[in-house]
Amino acid sequence: MRRVLASAIAALFSLVGAVSTHAGSVQKLGQHVYAYISDNDASSNSTFLVGSNGIVVVDTGLNAVEGGKLLQAIRRESNAPIRYILNTHYHPDHQGGNETVGPNAVIISTPFTRTQTLQFMTRASSRSRSPLRFEPADLTFDSKLTLYSGEEIVDIYAVGAAHTGGDAIAYFPREGVVAMGDVYLTRSCPDIDKSGDVRHWVTVLDFILSLKVSRFVPGHFEVGSRGEVQRFRDYLDDLYNQVLKMYKAGASVQQVKLGIHMEKYSDFRQFPKFGATFQDNAAEVYREISNQKASR
Repeated sequence: MRRVLASAIAALFSLVGAVSTHAGSVQKLGQHVYAYISDNDASSNSTFLVGSNGIVVVDTGLNAVEGGKLLQAIRRESNAPIRYILNTHYHPDHQGGNETVGPNAVIISTPFTRTQTLQFMTRASSRSRSPLRFEPADLTFDSKLTLYSGEEIVDIYAVGAAHTGGDAIAYFPREGVVAMGDVYLTRSCPDIDKSGDVRHWVTVLDFILSLKVSRFVPGHFEVGSRGEVQRFRDYLDDLYNQVLKMYKAGASVQQVKLGIHMEKYSDFRQFPKFGATFQDNAAEVYREISNQKASR
């Protein structure tokens, strides 16, 4: 959950020393699929499939400490080799544990995520004694990639610009589970990356809701229901349409921030330090609309 690379690095460095050593919780979502729910808001959730030919992991957490906690949780379920890691997007809280969790795994991401990761690595390397380690993708894909582990199937979709400029999700059709990264957060305002696209994000959520899924693993917080994902989708759609209407009426960004009405989402978590509030989201949508108008 980071808005800009520079501020992300600074914020994450300050968080590393305060990471909890307590393990997150594991929920069995199907016969072979598990959700790892992080106990640390600064580190992502993960999802893993224990197949007959090895393990597939979706996102690995913030750093070696968080990755180690995830690995311990995986090892309580299986000692099979970890063959694949999918990073849903480039933010470090989703990929900082790659090396710890799967040093011999094939790392998968969208091309956008790989490019952004390499840029992030360049920026991070300029800091002495950097506590963050990155392992960029070995394999990228543009549309859909299917992995098999015995009878188990993982359909990985590149869904395009949503939370970031190139997100991916993992769908486990036999289990009715989808791992969504930060494309979905349970009852929470998201951080909207500068490369993201809220209008298309709604379309992405419509696609996910069209799948045969009953359990939705978010990038952070508890596993969601279909109704909760629908409500998150409606929040983004409502936000976009309110901002668009005010933008067309000539409102300034400050007027938009003060003029949105999000009372029906009053139970959503907000995180000012991560730029994830109703007003922050409104400002990002305003910027998105302004950029789209300017490019025409």
